[in-house]
Amino acid sequence: MNCSKQENLKDCPCSYPGCPRKGLCCQCIKHHREKEELPACYFSSKAEKSYDRSIDKFIEDQNIQ
Repeated sequence: MNCSKQENLKDCPCSYPGCPRKGLCCQCIKHHREKEELPACYFSSKAEKSYDRSIDKFIEDQNIQ
């Protein structure tokens, strides 16, 4: 499976400056799984801007909405 970076960038919500995985979903998911986190696309836009990718933050974010 090939990641289509240009196509993925259209929908990528990651706002982290200089992220080398932006638009490369396979690499992003792998990176965050290794850190026991979730990628930006799982969070609301407000929660995403905190750069806290923890599962606890995801649960908190889901309970607020």
